[in-house]
Amino acid sequence: MSQLKAGDIGKYDFSFKMIVIGDAGVGKSCLTNRAAKEKFLSDYSPTVGFEFLTFNTTIENKIIKLQIWDTCGQEVYRSLITNFYRNASLAMMVYSIDSRESFLHINQWLKEVRIQSHPDVKIILIGNKSDLENERAVKYEEAKKFKEENQILYFEETSAKTGLNAKEVFTEAAKILYNEHKNYKARAKNEILGNDNKNTDVPKKLGKQEKKRSKEKKKKEELLIYIFHFFNRMGG
Repeated sequence: MSQLKAGDIGKYDFSFKMIVIGDAGVGKSCLTNRAAKEKFLSDYSPTVGFEFLTFNTTIENKIIKLQIWDTCGQEVYRSLITNFYRNASLAMMVYSIDSRESFLHINQWLKEVRIQSHPDVKIILIGNKSDLENERAVKYEEAKKFKEENQILYFEETSAKTGLNAKEVFTEAAKILYNEHKNYKARAKNEILGNDNKNTDVPKKLGKQEKKRSKEKKKKEELLIYIFHFFNRMGG
């Protein structure tokens, strides 16, 4: 992985969408802001609905852009958040190491992701607030075991306050999605080459279908953004 140059921030080769989920108060917004903006706000107010951020990194000389949908953990917004599940390529589940309740709820978040998301969605697990070691309620080994038992791709502990592993976990998410993209292209190429040129029109048809689905997803996201901004203005 190489460092991005200042002029490269608005440029990218690949873009992937991910969702950040977990109970309210586990530090999801602080973690995403630490990674994306290199800032930590100790008096950060709870997220209303969701917050949208981007994170860029370079892998194999390719600029990877993550579109991060940071969701609130409040039940009142749960029905709206399900729309983001369907559009996400990766789900980052976050708990706080000083809150056993938030860790126990990860099982429910995992079930929700697997029900609401695309079958191929990638899932990773993050234990935030590692700076609160003296108040630890969830052992590292216990969370790692949960990750292995539930076929979760990646687990790490972070601290939004100190910055420990904040950027690293999003970089790992980008690696997972980029490698999956490469593998998908390789499989598609092999299938086409092994098809004896009998169905040469299939890739074109699939391309049109993907473009149509992409436009529909974009319209839904724009509508949701408008709804949340409207309610934020009403509440402000």
